[in-house]
Amino acid sequence: MGRSGNILARRFAPPPPLRAALWMVGSAVFFSGLSGVIRHLGQEMHPFEVAFFRNLFGLAFMLPWLWRAGRAGLKTRRLALYGVRAFLGLLSMLCWFTALALLPIAQVVALSFTAPLFATMAAALFLGETVRARRWTATLAGLVGVGVILWPQLEGTGGAGLSPGAILALLSTAISVAITLIVKRLTRTEPANAIVTYMVLIMTPMSLVPAAFVWTWPPLDTWLWLVALGGLGSLGHVCYVRSFALADASAVMPYDYTRLLFAALIGWIAFGELPTLYTWIGAAVIVASAIYIARREALFNQSAATSVAAAAGEGGLSATTKAKPMRPPQPGG
Repeated sequence: MGRSGNILARRFAPPPPLRAALWMVGSAVFFSGLSGVIRHLGQEMHPFEVAFFRNLFGLAFMLPWLWRAGRAGLKTRRLALYGVRAFLGLLSMLCWFTALALLPIAQVVALSFTAPLFATMAAALFLGETVRARRWTATLAGLVGVGVILWPQLEGTGGAGLSPGAILALLSTAISVAITLIVKRLTRTEPANAIVTYMVLIMTPMSLVPAAFVWTWPPLDTWLWLVALGGLGSLGHVCYVRSFALADASAVMPYDYTRLLFAALIGWIAFGELPTLYTWIGAAVIVASAIYIARREALFNQSAATSVAAAAGEGGLSATTKAKPMRPPQPGG
């Protein structure tokens, strides 16, 4: 019975691309919920305190894995790189949490979609990667989308400048691109669970330092929300990783943009926030630009892999590895 059940389950299981899409939508739901909880707690607590509890309960949710893996699971020769990753992660988290306390959820989430734009600029400026005219054009179009989202702020200040919340949201997203490059290096030698565990293991005491300067004990009725921070963040990361394990980044990335829909729904129901027309139009431009950049990267990687396979074939070798572009993680997640 068990064997026949397994056969039926495999026969009627959705194909990998559909499962990958569902995992990514699940990730969008959990990360949007996380943003909603951060927004709610930010009305009662300082964002620096919220960030500390996010790390503390995130660590609590990783303890079962740490218990099973033991000390051997944390054996590494790259502790310094883990430290840099944790420092940048904390900086990005503090900016993100503060931005959520200052701006509507949907606007902050829409600005986080600029990550591929920052990644393209970083690749050209710091990594020496050749970025051709089409990707630069898409990047500039995405920046125009950012301008559309922020236009009411610029208009309201007479062009004097952006609000602190918008600056912090963009800064958090830009830092997340640097974190991606570090994580990409770590994944060459380190297991995924160790990377996540080291992140919260180092960031928990590190985040206590800024929190100590604004510390007030949370009211009793907020502790359930604080625990939810760790749960929603952990579940979001699990769904995110499973999605990329089943399909290429270029195939699942469009489903990540459903975060804006869920964030807008949470903002409307919980906080009475309705995204402006500028937010929807600007987000649509940014999403279109980001998807185009991802498609161009996928085509480039596919072409490079084909060239390597052809060269290997000529030398009597076989090459079947398929390159996958790597996306920046969710800011502050």
